[in-house]
Amino acid sequence: MKVRDVAHLARIALSDEEADRYQEQMDQILKYVEQLSRIDVTGIEPTAHAGAVFNVVREDLITAAGLSQSAALQNAPAVAHDQFRMPKVVE
Repeated sequence: MKVRDVAHLARIALSDEEADRYQEQMDQILKYVEQLSRIDVTGIEPTAHAGAVFNVVREDLITAAGLSQSAALQNAPAVAHDQFRMPKVVE
C-alpha cells in the first residue's frame, strides 16, 4: 500500500519528506498487523474488552431528602409557570 495513494484519497498534500517518513511508518504498521494475523486464536471467544465490563449503577430511588418544586426553583435565575425558564437556543 502506498502512502501517496492514501493521501490522495484523503485529499492531503504531502511533501516528499513527509511521504517517505509516513511510508516507513505505514510499512511498520502493516508488518505488525500481519504478525498479529498469524496468531492462532481458535477457541478464543471474541470480546470488546480484555476484562469483563459491567454497568455499575445504583437503583433510582426517591428519598425523603429530595427537593420540593419550590425549593428547586428558589435559586433559579428565571422561572415561568412553575418551571425553569431557559434562554432560547434555536432560532
